[in-house]
Amino acid sequence: MSFCETRLWNDGFRLICGVDEAGRGPLAGPVTAAAVILPAGTKRNGINDSKLLSARKREKLAEHIKSIALAWAVESVDHETIDRINILQASLLAMRKAVARLGSRLDIVLVDGNRPIPDVDYDQKTMVKGDMRSLSIGAASIIAKVERDRLMAEYHDSYPQYNFRQNKGYPTREHRIAIYTYGPCEIHRKTFRLLPDGVIQGALSFER
Repeated sequence: MSFCETRLWNDGFRLICGVDEAGRGPLAGPVTAAAVILPAGTKRNGINDSKLLSARKREKLAEHIKSIALAWAVESVDHETIDRINILQASLLAMRKAVARLGSRLDIVLVDGNRPIPDVDYDQKTMVKGDMRSLSIGAASIIAKVERDRLMAEYHDSYPQYNFRQNKGYPTREHRIAIYTYGPCEIHRKTFRLLPDGVIQGALSFER
């Protein structure tokens, strides 16, 4: 499979930044973005959409990516900001902060999805399913997912009744029953629909 970086490297681009986020869909916790610059000629070596990889594989790849990257950065936007500005704007904010934190003069920014990042002074290319089409975006998706999962495991220690270590804040049946039983906790996104309409028993089908 040919990735978009191959053409860009052949055209002389070197500081190609891939950006992706993790955590748009959960009911709790932050949204986390990563920005990654890979060396020219980097091979795939398992780098792919983070959702297609096991947790153990993601963790190994995240360490590999960090060890070979020219630069990488991670930034999170918390649940309170998500509630204040909405999840789309919070995702874009996290991505903008990650790019800014690189501190490099970039040739181009490759962004997963169909929306460019506001207030970024570089050429941008948006890519639907970019984490499968771009090595840099795929690498960013892995680092963002691993970092957010680590944060949610830490939150689990404070709120064990929601089992954040397992569900990472996503709307599983178990998670929604916990919200029904205990009510939302401090890190739940209050502007999200935390509970389904109607009777909860037998009516939940939110596994993803």
